[in-house]
Amino acid sequence: MKILVVEDEPLLRSGLEDLLRGAGHEVASAADGAAGAALGLAEPFDLVVLDLMLPKLDGLEVCRRLRQARPSLPVLMLTARGAEDDKVRGLKAGADDYLTKPFGARELLARLEALARRAGDAAAGPEVLESDGCRMDLGRCEAKRGRKAIALTPREAGLLRWLHRHRARAVPRAELLERVWAAPGDLETRTVDMTVANLRQKIERDPAEPRIVLSVKGVGYAWGGGAG
Repeated sequence: MKILVVEDEPLLRSGLEDLLRGAGHEVASAADGAAGAALGLAEPFDLVVLDLMLPKLDGLEVCRRLRQARPSLPVLMLTARGAEDDKVRGLKAGADDYLTKPFGARELLARLEALARRAGDAAAGPEVLESDGCRMDLGRCEAKRGRKAIALTPREAGLLRWLHRHRARAVPRAELLERVWAAPGDLETRTVDMTVANLRQKIERDPAEPRIVLSVKGVGYAWGGGAG
């Protein structure tokens, strides 16, 4: 993969470059947020490793800018903070995963591989779905119902894509965490349920009686629309 590293600590940045190149990846780097955003918008990267606390432009704003231009670009955010609020802010800004410093080399590489698999899964499926009068362009993270344009987050688009691809069965929450969030399936969190609730508010005619994303008691969720 071609990976962009945005990290202001020289020793950590150099270590990340060596680690990723040693794993066979092509690496470019930037030492501040402004340079990282400019580089990320100018070149076609497969993945971004992005520090949260950066000079000139913080990681949240860099992530927002990259996400706006390239909705499907995987972003792994690095943070020295372990507080839940900081992690939530990063995920809401568009990060696909986060890693708290200090971290191990093997864990970093494993998370990057998981993000790459998720990106590959996305590329393999249809990018435009239609169900119950709603047109969903997953590649652009956009939906439309009638004349109303609806913005989707990358996670919402990924969830729809995975449910549609496996529409013949109910999909467990643990599987969604692993394949859409690149997170451990046994993680105790309501992230999937909260994402589904927000998504229903956006795309369903009546969120109380959903027809696109269905709840399956005791399992998780299922695609409720047609095959198209």
